[in-house]
Amino acid sequence: MGILRGPFFLTMTTPTTIDLDTELSAVNSILGSIGQSPVTSINFTNPEIEFIYNLLKESNVEVQNEGWVFNREDHYPFTPDVNKNIFVPNNVLRMDVCEEEVYRSSDVVKRDGKLYNKIKHTYEFDEKLDMNVVWLFAFSDLPQPFKRLIVAKASVRAAVQLVSNPTLVQLLQQQEAFARAIVTEYECNQGDHNFLGFGHENGYRTYEPFRGLRR
Repeated sequence: MGILRGPFFLTMTTPTTIDLDTELSAVNSILGSIGQSPVTSINFTNPEIEFIYNLLKESNVEVQNEGWVFNREDHYPFTPDVNKNIFVPNNVLRMDVCEEEVYRSSDVVKRDGKLYNKIKHTYEFDEKLDMNVVWLFAFSDLPQPFKRLIVAKASVRAAVQLVSNPTLVQLLQQQEAFARAIVTEYECNQGDHNFLGFGHENGYRTYEPFRGLRR
């Protein structure tokens, strides 16, 4: 703590630390929501800590699987290798051929870790495919609002499965609903969505009332 002395006042300054959620702090938040003491490390030899951590991982996957502006990517190219196979990365949650391709020559699914063409019944592709992809990212890489939603969702599950207290479950569900509202606001602000459905590579000028009034 420092003291800045001026001619007319004294100002007290204190250090400020901004700590974003980590997996450890998330586990401790879930533990705290059900009345358990925090831990200093994620120790999988403790069955309860392992159970809480698994709830956190499950909630992380489920929230990201919905597809949000930070982990949804359209027109992502997948290029065949020398054997004409297209292998799917392990962190792909969902993928599909771009909707703009109306007359499709392929209907693909993931099989044995690579893409399979259900129309031609083959794993071989002669050219790249543009896909709409939903990625799975590590908890530490997520925007803060999504971390809080994941923790809130996992806290509800922990209360349901470990604590026989309907009132606590209801209170935690309210917190989850509030966290989802914050996430929805984030999505609307960051998504650059428009009524006409134009993609990021297109633009248009919306109606501006002041132009009519200016005449």
